[in-house]
Amino acid sequence: MTRKEVLKTMVAGSVTLGFSGLTSAASSSEKNNTALKGNIKHSACRWCYNDIPLDELSEAAKEIGLKGIDLLKPEEWATVKKYGLTCSMANPSEFSLTEGFNDPKNHASLQKTYSELIPKAADAGLRNIICFSGNRNNLSDEEGLENCAVGLEPLVKVAEEHNVFLVMELLNSKVNHPDYQCDHTPWGVALCDKVGSDKFKLLYDIYHMQIMEGDVIATIQKYHEYIVHYHTGGVPGRNEIDETQELYYPAIMRAIVETGYDGFVAQEFVPKYDDKLKSLKQGVMICDV
Repeated sequence: MTRKEVLKTMVAGSVTLGFSGLTSAASSSEKNNTALKGNIKHSACRWCYNDIPLDELSEAAKEIGLKGIDLLKPEEWATVKKYGLTCSMANPSEFSLTEGFNDPKNHASLQKTYSELIPKAADAGLRNIICFSGNRNNLSDEEGLENCAVGLEPLVKVAEEHNVFLVMELLNSKVNHPDYQCDHTPWGVALCDKVGSDKFKLLYDIYHMQIMEGDVIATIQKYHEYIVHYHTGGVPGRNEIDETQELYYPAIMRAIVETGYDGFVAQEFVPKYDDKLKSLKQGVMICDV
């Protein structure tokens, strides 16, 4: 071989090795980008994917790395279990956001529903059951607190016996749920103090509380001991939690992790893109800090 041919061969070999190294690095990087860190237990809310059969959603969730599916009825719990998932937030088969514990006329029916649901959830190995304050209907904050505490009192005793959390969700009354009473974190915290049980906690919905209060990270840092579950959602619009909205979720998730939180963070945005499962995966990756 001439010197020129030798040099040509060496350059070609270097280029080949370079491309091979770049391909390997890219493959490794892609794998690292899709591997979850394990600091957060990820979940997704069922209702955001109602047009996807639960079996299909569960299979996809498992592949993404989710540990649970939120807001499932008792008859749905076994389906997600087949895929190694749990129902990360259970709800009764029938429930109302507007007719809740702040109205004494609802207490008898709610107490019957939840007293039956709590042991059933415990037997299934579930940890959280959602509940709601209901609408104000001209009640003062003080009246609403008192009524909720009275209605919840017998149920938290059942929850304590079965090591299950009753979890009241904070919702916004400005955009999505007009007149809902548990619409500010301090009100929910006051109710937790009034109920006085470590088995009654709050579901802090980041989307809802950004609308009502803002100051999300500081609120989480101040009240994290009262919070046992989190939901996400893009503001405004409740869509993907990407660069199209105003919240920076990685910082929020880091603040949650720094509190020592070991529960679930559930994606509760309504996908606006055609590939809803791709949007779900993107949301999980954004939150995986």
